[in-house]
Amino acid sequence: MDQLTLRTGFEIELLAPPGSDRQVLADEIAARCGGRVRRSFHGDSEPSAVPGVGVFRHLSPAFDVVGPQGEPVARLVDDITIEADLAGVRGLPGHRGWYRVLCDDARLLRLVERHADPDAPLSSVLDGAAALFGVSADVFPAAARLNDATGASVAVVLPLPPGRERPCEVVTPPLVAGHAEALERLLVPARELGFTVPHEAAVHLHVDGAPFRRPASFANVVRLFGHWREVLWAALGTNPACRRLAPLPEALLDLVELPWEDSEGRTGWARLQAVARSAGLTKYADVNLTQLVSPRPQRDTLEVRILPGDVDGYAVVRRAALVEALLTRCHDPRPLPRPDAGAAADPRGALLDLAGVRS
Repeated sequence: MDQLTLRTGFEIELLAPPGSDRQVLADEIAARCGGRVRRSFHGDSEPSAVPGVGVFRHLSPAFDVVGPQGEPVARLVDDITIEADLAGVRGLPGHRGWYRVLCDDARLLRLVERHADPDAPLSSVLDGAAALFGVSADVFPAAARLNDATGASVAVVLPLPPGRERPCEVVTPPLVAGHAEALERLLVPARELGFTVPHEAAVHLHVDGAPFRRPASFANVVRLFGHWREVLWAALGTNPACRRLAPLPEALLDLVELPWEDSEGRTGWARLQAVARSAGLTKYADVNLTQLVSPRPQRDTLEVRILPGDVDGYAVVRRAALVEALLTRCHDPRPLPRPDAGAAADPRGALLDLAGVRS
């Protein structure tokens, strides 16, 4: 089980050595494939320390590597869950002049991003958005601010905090064949440049979501990640320090056991999809099912988030192959059973048996 057959995208969390950054890796990958690097923005959110503001959303420097014909090779972005290795980091903020654009409104931030040049310096990056509001941005020695004509805050730009240039999440496009070899083309230069696996690291897998938009398949995925959670963690070696993982809601586990076919035998996916949206789903779970139940998915995938961090493409694919076999079993209309008492003693063997692929 060291090959994949499903179209799969990967997100691999790495850490640049002190003094380096994710652009260094982007430049090296581009040089090796005869491509080029385009700077862009990466959006994320984090809890706010400002009273009355629950979450700050921000844009940070990202680097898109494209091949000789402009085809996507990888996208290298920050990951704010990577913190432990940066604790106590000293130095001046604004590495290479890098900055973050902060906003407390997701819609406003999307508007700012649409009208901002990611190559612009801190002092002028808000100019495009400012023109939309008919105002000028306020520029300070180490910050910029955009308020509308009434003085209401739109966005603030601040230098990147010290050390935040080092987290490097390598995001691949969907890979259809030669998955391990494709990953190694990204990870060999990372290893050679001294990139390592951070303390909180994980690897995320994205597979096409459409095949799981059926009550039977969806229910089996819920059973797999709900009832088999401890077995999966043990077999895959899930990183206990990884943040933004959580079990699926109990309400969802109960929901999928209800009958979802009508009297004429037609599946009731639309009904299940609508009810599941109110079951407490979040993307920050062991498996992200939010795009499956969304009426307007932004990225039409099922995302598995519990693989441990690694900087070896072959090791990543070996673990992903077990996940793929289990997801394939989820398409079988037979309900997945619960783990028996022996599963804890041999978690990988129990999962291979569940998938029907034990050699």
